[in-house]
Formats: sequence, C-alpha cells, structure tokens
Amino acid sequence: MIVAERKPFDEIKELIHGYKKVLVVGCGTCVAVCLTGGEKEVSVLSAELKLSNKTESAPATFGEATVQRQCDFEFLDEIKDIVGEYDALLSMACGAGIQFLAERYPEIPVFPAVNTTFIGVNKDVGWYEERCKACGTCVLGMTGGICPVTMCAKSLFNGPCGGTNHESCEINSDQPCAWHMIYTRLAKQGRLDNIIKICPANDWRNQKPQTLVQPGYEERKASAE
Repeated sequence: MIVAERKPFDEIKELIHGYKKVLVVGCGTCVAVCLTGGEKEVSVLSAELKLSNKTESAPATFGEATVQRQCDFEFLDEIKDIVGEYDALLSMACGAGIQFLAERYPEIPVFPAVNTTFIGVNKDVGWYEERCKACGTCVLGMTGGICPVTMCAKSLFNGPCGGTNHESCEINSDQPCAWHMIYTRLAKQGRLDNIIKICPANDWRNQKPQTLVQPGYEERKASAE
C-alpha cells in the first residue's frame, strides 16, 4: 500500500491561509489504513483547524468529506454537489489522489495535507516498512520475492557487494543484508542458479529502506522488536 504521513500543522495552515471555506477531503483506502488520511484523521485535522481559527479576526469554516478512493473519478463524483460551497480543498490522500482531485475539480485550489512517503507493508498498527520503490523493472521472480532495490542500502541490482557484515549491511548493522536474505530464500527453494544471472542496469537513486511509525505507536513497535 501507499504510506503517507501528515504534514506539520503550521505548514497546512500556511497552505490554506486566506481561504474562508475549506473542505477537508479524506481517502478511505491506503491513507486510512496507515492512519493518515481516513475519516478519523479528517475529523481530527478539521477539529484542530477549527480550534486554531477561533483566534482569527475572520475565522475560516471547515467541512469534512471522505471518499473511498481519491484516485478514482467514480468516487470523486460523490462530493460534486458540495465542493462548490468551498473556495479550497484540503486533501489527505496520497500524491496520486491529490492530483486526481485537482483534475476533477480544476476550478478550486487543492492543497495537500500529507506527504507521500513510500510503498510499504503493514507490520503492526501504526508501523509500516518500505518494500517497493516502483522502479519499473520488477525482479522479484528472480530474487525469491525480496526486492534488492528497496532492501539493499546500495540498491544493488546484481549482488551481493563485499560489505556483508555477519548477515548485516556494512552501512547499518541494524539493516539485514538484502542479498544474504535473497541467497537464503533461493537456497530453500533450490533456485540458487538465479544468483549468477545478470540483470541489465536500471535508472534509480540509491536509497536505504524507510520505516514510518505514526506518532503514539513508538512503544508498541519497540515492544514488538
């Protein structure tokens, strides 16, 4: 799923500064699962904005709406009868949903309330780990279902490097060596011949895998580890 985190509150306020009627629009799919932009989070942000605006000389008003998917015109049509009442839309969807909302209602400014971070998996409530960089050349069938682009700190398409340190990465001892994991997985499957196959070079930026723990869930993650 796509994982996102809410922008800092001050940044959100600055984005919508000067608009008097703002509709906060949530998405019931990925961002709802990762506790960032679902119906509950829309309600929380709207309440924070209303409370903050009480001190303004001309306070803004805020509405709330959550659709099942902002990346689907069919669901965006569900709010077509109310968007005209607002002079700005504040989207809590991923970057794709924000762009689609802006495309569907081009006459109204659309602002992002979240930052899209990565494509990841749900390890526990509030704990998400990156597993895919959407590089466009998937090699999971050859690497035993372990992504070397994401899980290797050097994003090595053809590994391993010479820096494996007792099954960990030389860059970070807390990061398992992706190619050691791939070797172990392929050995269990009797497919170690895949290790010597060469993949053509791809075009990507080297990045280490990311982890996002939503505020309030740090202790839960720590106890699980």
